[in-house]
Parts: sequence; C-alpha cells; structure tokens
Amino acid sequence: MNVRTVVTPAVNDNEVPPSPPSSPSRRQADVAGAADSVRVLKPRRAAPADAVRPTRAEVNLAALRHNLKVVTRHAKAAGASRVWPVLKADGYGHGAPAVARTLERAGAEGFCVALLEEAVELRDAGISAPILVMGGFNGDSRGAYDEIATRDVIPVVYDLSQVEGLARSARTMGRPILAHLKVDTGMARLGVRMPDLETFAARLAEHPEVRITGLMTHLACADAEEAQAEAGFTAEQVARFEEATTRLRRAGVIDDSTIRHAANSAALLRGDAIFDAVRPGIALFGVSPVLAGKSDLRAAMRVRSEIVDVRTVEVGESVGYGALFRATRTTRIATVPMGYADGLSRQLSNRGHVLVRGRRAPLVGAVSMDMSMIDVTDIPGTSLRDEVVVLGAQEGALGKDAITADEIAAHGGTIAWEVLTSISRRVPRFYREP
Repeated sequence: MNVRTVVTPAVNDNEVPPSPPSSPSRRQADVAGAADSVRVLKPRRAAPADAVRPTRAEVNLAALRHNLKVVTRHAKAAGASRVWPVLKADGYGHGAPAVARTLERAGAEGFCVALLEEAVELRDAGISAPILVMGGFNGDSRGAYDEIATRDVIPVVYDLSQVEGLARSARTMGRPILAHLKVDTGMARLGVRMPDLETFAARLAEHPEVRITGLMTHLACADAEEAQAEAGFTAEQVARFEEATTRLRRAGVIDDSTIRHAANSAALLRGDAIFDAVRPGIALFGVSPVLAGKSDLRAAMRVRSEIVDVRTVEVGESVGYGALFRATRTTRIATVPMGYADGLSRQLSNRGHVLVRGRRAPLVGAVSMDMSMIDVTDIPGTSLRDEVVVLGAQEGALGKDAITADEIAAHGGTIAWEVLTSISRRVPRFYREP
C-alpha cells in the first residue's frame, strides 16, 4: 500500500521583541494596561522537517474521517441533528489544527474546545466553522471578551461576570454575542446550579446583548464501567436537564430554537442523553469508552521510534535508574530514544511493552526522561535502526500485533484519554493520507 505523508507546518512562536529600558512611569503604565490586554503565547510544536530523533507520532487522516462517519451514523440513528467534534487538549494529542482541517473538509459542522486559546489556534489555522468554548474563561480582562467577539467564537457562560463582560464587548462591537448556557446537573464543576436558575435568568435578562442560543450540561458517569450505575446517574442528570429546560423556557431565556446538547462519546455510542447536538471526543480518535461501536472505530495515532543501541547484559547486572531491573539470564537490551518527557509514562517501567519486528518486547528498568530500555532477547535478528512501535500496529518479520491506548492505560493505572494527550509537543506529528 502506498502511503502519502502530508506534513503540516508547526505553529511558530508568537515572539515578543525585547523592549528598550523604560522609566518607572512607563513601567507603571505597562502594568496598569496589562489587565486590559491578552496575548496568547503558544509553545512551538516540534516540526517534522526539524526532526532528528526517529521518534514521531503518525496520524492517519483517513481514520479520522472514518471515525467521524461512525459517530455521525450513531448520532443520526439516535435523533441528533448535529455532530460537534471535541478538539480540546490539542485534539487529544493529535494536533488540533490539522485534525480540524481534516474534519471540517469531511463535513463537521462545528467544533468544541475547552479554552479560548484553543479556539484562537483553530481560527489562526483557517477554521471557519463555529467553535464552542466549553471551559469558560478566567479573569476579568476586557481583552478576553473582545477576543471572543472578534474571533467569532461561541462562549459557554455560567457566571454573571462573564455575561457582563460579554455584554460590554457586544456594545463596543455594535452587535450581539451568541452564547450557550451551561447547567450543573450533577458534575459539580462548572454550570449554573439548579436552585439558582431563575435568579440567573432574571439577571441575564438585563443584558440583551448576550443571546443564549444553546443549552448544555456535562455528564459525569457516561463512561462508567458498570452500565447500570452509569445509566442510573445519567438518567438523573437527563431528568434535571429536562427540568432546567422547562424552567429556563418559562423564564424566557430559551425557546424551541435553542440547541440542547449533553452526550459525549460514551453516551452517544450507548444512545443516552441524545438531544439536538452531540459532542464526541475520544471516539473520533479511535478509542471507544464503551463496548458499543468499539469494532467500528479505527485508531488514528501510531507512535514509533527506532533502536539506537543494542548491548548484552549478563546475569546480575542492572538496567536503568535505581537498578529496578536485574538480569536473570544473559539478556539483550535495546535502547529507544523515547521517555516520559515524550509521553511514555514512567508507570510503564518493568510493566509495559513495545513492538519490534512484529513481536512484543517488554520495557525493562525505569523509563527515563528521554530514553527507555527494552528486552529483545526473544526477538531474533533485532538490530540497530529497527522500528519500535510504542502505540499502534506493526507488521514485521516475526508477526503482526498492536498496542492500544487502552492497554497502555491499564498498565499505567490511568485512562486512554491521558495516554493520548500525554504525547508531548516535542514529538513531531506526521499526517498520513493512505
């Protein structure tokens, strides 16, 4: 199979030129004006063209499009008319700008992010679809509210100070700002509390410049392992959400045209909490938080490196920091230039596996910051420059296998979400179009 590699340029730093020495009065003025300005400095991702190490993450764009079709099929079958991919945390570690461009061309009608900074990054990447900022925005800087208005993104509000700030910017811009209202139905994290709905609605009416066009909540247990426990708590949240809808409609905050949404990947695949729109996240990247739809999804990321050293360790000799591994036989140890600073968790020390020549090789000793060691004694023919797959599939001379994010998460005592989002920015992303 021929593979074409599409390289997306890295985002350059927004470099701030050094300022000349200033007088005390100038410095005081600078400090006084700082509260009214916002400047987002983005860390620079390692660019494919600059890569020296063989360690890299390969993102399959066809898999992203396929997964979008899968979740869209589930959404339509359940009665939702809109699918808004969630691209927070740099697109779950896959690189939000490239992922957004791919999904927008594939028909995605809008996107959800957690931070205003993430929305700015997508707009700078040329994304024109609606972007919902779900995590709110901190502080009372006028610049943040103006940024929302000028970037034409949709904020999620749950605090009156946010409404007031948006109203000020709307008056300056001479046009209303559209927003979604978040209700806390049981997550106890963000959102208007149920007892406060009418009070919030009354104060919201004082700011007609902010128009509520969407109503949302966040499910707490949609991906719970125990289906019955999940169903019970999710049902409670849905009931509260329906109650909030009735009360806010009675208060005049929303009407029949208001878009309601609650379902994440797990709820969507189960067919729970389906309203007008759904917000799939991790399913788009090939990981199913529930059994439903698992076989239909395709992993979008493959993380690989190469062997840079092979040596023989005799019985009793140790490997790595803390001498956590000691050879009980004559052992061939290979070194891989990837460590916990790259996203290979230290929890995988003496526990996880990688693939070499299509066969599993155990990680031995402590995973260090930049490198890790593997035992290749039982993998004949292993040599320098052999490919090592940390995440994803490999077909080699000795077989074919795959290491999933779920497997890595189980070894590390965490979840697949953390595994994907932990692949650091110093690992360049290569975008592939099979």
